[in-house]
Amino acid sequence: MAASTGSRKIYCTGELLRQVQMAKLFDDNKAYVDMKLTAVPDIVLDAFSNLTQRFPNGTVPPSDLQVFVNMYFANSGKEFEPWSPPDWHAKPKLLSKVSDPKLRSWAEELHGLWKSLGRKVSNDVRDNPQMYSIIYCPYPGIVPGGRFTEFYYWDSYWVLNGLILSEMMETARGMIQNFLHMVDRYGFVPNGGRIYYERRSQPPFLPLMVESYYEATKDVEILRTALPLLENEYRFWMENRSIVVEVNSVEHVMNRYYTPVGQPRPESYLQDAELAEGLPAEAQEKLWTELKAAAESGWDFSSRWYVKNLGQNAASFRDTRTSSIVPVDLNALICRNERVLATFHRILGNEEKALQYENAVSIRMRAMESVLWDAKKGAWFDYNMLSRIRNSAFYPTNLSPLWAQCYSQPEMGQQALQYLRGSGGLDYPNGVPTSLSQSGQQWDMPNAWAPLQHMLIDGLSQLDSADAKDLAFDLAQRWIQTNWLAYVKYDAMFEKYDVLGDGKPGGGGEYEVQLGFGWTNGVALQLLDQYGNKLRSGGSVLGSNLQIGLIYPTVYLYAIFYHGSF
Repeated sequence: MAASTGSRKIYCTGELLRQVQMAKLFDDNKAYVDMKLTAVPDIVLDAFSNLTQRFPNGTVPPSDLQVFVNMYFANSGKEFEPWSPPDWHAKPKLLSKVSDPKLRSWAEELHGLWKSLGRKVSNDVRDNPQMYSIIYCPYPGIVPGGRFTEFYYWDSYWVLNGLILSEMMETARGMIQNFLHMVDRYGFVPNGGRIYYERRSQPPFLPLMVESYYEATKDVEILRTALPLLENEYRFWMENRSIVVEVNSVEHVMNRYYTPVGQPRPESYLQDAELAEGLPAEAQEKLWTELKAAAESGWDFSSRWYVKNLGQNAASFRDTRTSSIVPVDLNALICRNERVLATFHRILGNEEKALQYENAVSIRMRAMESVLWDAKKGAWFDYNMLSRIRNSAFYPTNLSPLWAQCYSQPEMGQQALQYLRGSGGLDYPNGVPTSLSQSGQQWDMPNAWAPLQHMLIDGLSQLDSADAKDLAFDLAQRWIQTNWLAYVKYDAMFEKYDVLGDGKPGGGGEYEVQLGFGWTNGVALQLLDQYGNKLRSGGSVLGSNLQIGLIYPTVYLYAIFYHGSF
């Protein structure tokens, strides 16, 4: 059953949502929109309407609003029932690949974290969806952790790869089936498992999830089930998230993030309303659509999406213009998806369809090389459709076509390696920063995020170059060291880390750094699987330290001076 219009008027839009969130009843706006109703939506809305009539201008004082919320809402958590993954077992083969005893012991604990991150949506949500903001999922699965108690789309790709290494195939398959269920219902996978996410998606990793599962199991039946729905999702992105970009009189169809909903995000209502305060109504709505598009990108938020106006010294958070940016990583991902869809059709015997998708790959590679590739700099850069120029700033995603294998000439890979070496992105001992901009946003300096580390390491490791493979391992060592040090200090995995912190969790953005953490665990297990015979605890690889110290003496001295060690 679908959520009712009434519940959307409570959780997604309307005066009750506005007044509760603006009254600052909760430290985190997400707390309110995750609560369960204790009465059906119509009764709650009627009661709120009656309440507003008691006060001038219909504005209810915070104390009365608190009483109202206490009466008609119950704390979140009621939407889940106890569940522990039945396919979890203590000794997956992965553990035997890890030579360092401390890292092996840590890997064992990471493997154990899946049990604490498992969630099963209760049958009451299925039977009474109007009472909840959570979207019913037929199968249990793994969530990120912390405030993120429901599924999140792109997080789940790295979670699923970790589950496969943990030999938890039943749980992995169930998560894929949930996402296929979402595509069947919405035409795409929502950003996360709440009705207030229904109007936006996230980077479309579902084809790659199915690919990971198929490669591990050779289960052809899941391809038969999934392929029509994967094509539906592909059509959604091509019909609703594409734009024509003209370069040198040639038109290219490329993808972007775009969510045309001109209201504050329900889960961050107060922040969005305050950011837009003082702007004309039309500009407020435009800003809110752009913030939602940034949320759809997964990079919420980043100076990557800021667009400076003429005469402006510098752009700010209010200048977020996500829908005007053609992102390298989104187009690289969809290119990889097109190749995967071609492979699936070929496995199932449909050569004609396979050739269609291979042709789509060729067309996209030409588009990416025309619009995003900079031959002088030797990398791919986001394209600003307003200024009609590329953004030359460093982001790890500038190399995402290496990960996607979406480029035509081998020398482009070598050029990208040289670009990376001179970019400034390698100057930090604890990972590659998300950007080199200190904006205060969480997808900027000094934060490093697991999926970006993995995509960069994976892309470098695929180059036919010993130099690139050595750098991939060096980055894997740095990242595992960062995760492990933080685990030793805090007994926790975090969603993001500080590149100068020697195990310090990241910060910035709209909420406190979260514990858990699904995709960080998944990436760590993948790197331990790939490099487990070489990775070491108790300090970065000596050669890496000396190399960093020689090439980047300022960073080396900073690390020693401020942290006492490197």
